[in-house]
Amino acid sequence: MSRVIGDITISLDGFVDGTGDGVEALHAWALASDDPVDAAELATVATAGAVVMGRGTFDVVDGPHGWQDGLGYGAREDARPPFFVVTREAPASVRLAATHDVSFVTGGPAAAVAAARRAADGADVYVMGGGATVGSFLAARLLDVLQLHVAPQVLGSGTRLFTGSAHRLVQRDVRVSRAAAHLTYEVLTPAP
Repeated sequence: MSRVIGDITISLDGFVDGTGDGVEALHAWALASDDPVDAAELATVATAGAVVMGRGTFDVVDGPHGWQDGLGYGAREDARPPFFVVTREAPASVRLAATHDVSFVTGGPAAAVAAARRAADGADVYVMGGGATVGSFLAARLLDVLQLHVAPQVLGSGTRLFTGSAHRLVQRDVRVSRAAAHLTYEVLTPAP
């Protein structure tokens, strides 16, 4: 069975987004680094069998300044597995529909994971996006693995990934580049 992997970039002070210049620097490991460790991380996420994301993240990547040719899931890897967007309602139009397999799931996170697992056909399912999405999947015990890309940035404010629920994690891998520390944890809290 495929693993469900929460994959997110986070600042040293625990924020996944914020305001100002720090936010762009937060993702420099994926967008601008020439370090081979960062390239290997991007190549790994590009092997996803399917990807789940929240509606807020989808609206950004589908927007006019979002994913373009050569820049998409996995940053420069521009991977195009099936995408499942957790939302209350599908948007009226989708710019990426011509180039990406996008489905909208209104039944919540568990329904999105089930659909993504079917589409992934045994390959790993990645949950990407904002802290609210990845954090809610972690809180709902839907993640098997949590991958954190810790950028050397202190944002001071923004959206936190961890917001009050306790989780038991076991560190499985650490890779360090000049732009980020890539941490992989097995989530021991059993999935429902």
